[in-house]
Amino acid sequence: MPTTITMKDHRSLFRQLLAGMYDAVLITDPNGHLIELNPRAKEYFLYEQTDEVRDEPVGRFVPGVTPEMVQRIRAGLEQARHMMLDANCLRKDGTTFAAEVTVSLIDLLNPGDLVFTIRNTERRRRQIAAFRTRGNAYEVSQAALFACTADGRFTAANPAFLQMFGLETEEEACKAFFAEYFEDEPLAALFKQALAGETTSIRITAEEDGTAAKDVEVQLAPDRQGKKTVGVVGSVIRV
Repeated sequence: MPTTITMKDHRSLFRQLLAGMYDAVLITDPNGHLIELNPRAKEYFLYEQTDEVRDEPVGRFVPGVTPEMVQRIRAGLEQARHMMLDANCLRKDGTTFAAEVTVSLIDLLNPGDLVFTIRNTERRRRQIAAFRTRGNAYEVSQAALFACTADGRFTAANPAFLQMFGLETEEEACKAFFAEYFEDEPLAALFKQALAGETTSIRITAEEDGTAAKDVEVQLAPDRQGKKTVGVVGSVIRV
């Protein structure tokens, strides 16, 4: 005998799905008033009970999403499966967090209910800011910095490296191999040690055309992606 799935069963399955989602989910009626939120949303917005915020406008959580904007979103969804917004979401305690908000339609209690799926992007933004800061430091560093693949081909070289070795562009550097610029012993052996997971450094005397020889310190370390070593990174600085 075939199994009959009731509306109650559908809603139970739907709530189980919501409970397991990584992102926060707010479900509103067609006018943007809250019907349901999942456990992740309670965690993000610091509410313990759904009843605290039931029937509240979505703008309470996503400032700027006014009733007028809700209607514009609905009109836009007639032409697309979803819409995306960048927003600063508001917690119960008045603090905010950066988020990526995706809006789509669902027929839950009413035809045309709205689903606001909210992904906290604070961590990603901090990481991007950190990468930019490191990138700026890489560009202005007075140490010559570089990265190589496991076979020794350069993949990155900062302006100080280009100046030290008389190169015009990073692309020019990336056509060469480590051994072409670091041929003195025991640098080849230290490169292999870095590939094996060691961080090493050595001071050598560098001959420069038209000037007195100067000591430089070369430091090499493994370039890791997760637990895997994919190459070698290094620095060269005059001492």
